[in-house]
Amino acid sequence: MKKYFKEFDYPLFITYFLLSVFGLVMIYSAGMMSAVNRNQGEPELFYKKQLLNVSIGLIFFAVGVTIPYKKYAKKRAMQLLIGSTAVLLIAVHFIGVSPGNSGAQSWLDLWKVRFQPSEYAKLTTIICLSVFLANLDKRGTIDSIKSYKPFIFLFAALIFSLYLEPDMGAILLFGTIVLIIILSSNISMKTISKGLILLTPFIIIGVIVAISKGLLTEKRLGRLSAFTNPFEDAENFGLQIINGYYAIGLGGVQGAGLGQSVMKLGYIPEPHTDFILAIISEELGAVGVLIVLGGLGFIVLRAFVIGIRSRDPLARLMAIGIGSWIGVQTFVNIGGLSGLIPLTGVTLPFISYGGTSLVFLSFAMGLLINISMFVKKERKTI
Repeated sequence: MKKYFKEFDYPLFITYFLLSVFGLVMIYSAGMMSAVNRNQGEPELFYKKQLLNVSIGLIFFAVGVTIPYKKYAKKRAMQLLIGSTAVLLIAVHFIGVSPGNSGAQSWLDLWKVRFQPSEYAKLTTIICLSVFLANLDKRGTIDSIKSYKPFIFLFAALIFSLYLEPDMGAILLFGTIVLIIILSSNISMKTISKGLILLTPFIIIGVIVAISKGLLTEKRLGRLSAFTNPFEDAENFGLQIINGYYAIGLGGVQGAGLGQSVMKLGYIPEPHTDFILAIISEELGAVGVLIVLGGLGFIVLRAFVIGIRSRDPLARLMAIGIGSWIGVQTFVNIGGLSGLIPLTGVTLPFISYGGTSLVFLSFAMGLLINISMFVKKERKTI
């Protein structure tokens, strides 16, 4: 056991743990009024639920650290990951629920446990795509377009399932993460260009069909309008973005103080979820925001460094995939808050309220540290 923990990546674990605890504190602060006024519960409602989520996340983290990452490359493991993902994503269309005013049937509510299959699918997609590309690399067929037929079929089915929910934020995340992993493999740019050319007609047809079938609903059009100019519809779709701006402006450099936010008092709906960074900015100022971004940036950078240092293609792709997941999700969350991109409802990793996201991100962090330990041992043998 002592030998095992000798290679343990303590800086990575400490950063993950501190971000989770910090998120717990901010959820307590940001979600108090929402818990009482909107959910008719006690002020500690979301805090207690997230405390349970953090505890479960640590268990999943321990599992991720313990299982050697190469175990996922076995045929049975791959079949289990793909099969379970397919079952969950199909089930959500028949017995799924749409909590709050999200408008997306993207949650399963089983045995009083509510979770989001798309969060699990992010993890399995990273693992399975990494295994798939690493195997093609070993066989020397990574530049063969024909070799990608199984992946294209499965990924198209995944995107179609997410569209039916509909969850456009998840589609954006999946597409970007998959692209980063592919670009990080040994595939040539020539093959990537060929693939994009072949996929372009299908993408165009998909967009046309999506629009004709009601992709641009009133809510999405409102979000696009709010993105271009939130002040044109300040009392409806632009309200959340504008109040987010106010929260950031009120915070200044040092903030109003922990628990002293004004905008969480009903001005920002569900401030403990995807707009929690606005409350952090208001209460802790630019200093608090920099601490959060610094921690997340450290995890992303370290994941990429771990991947680059590894001689094993599977370890490299998994590490970069996990880093890109956290990095892209952070960018999409902040982009929506700041008005850089349209709002998608994507949570801030480790900070926003949400059990499914935290639990599977915790597992991913455990897997990343498992890879980190292997890379350290690998480099000692050079």
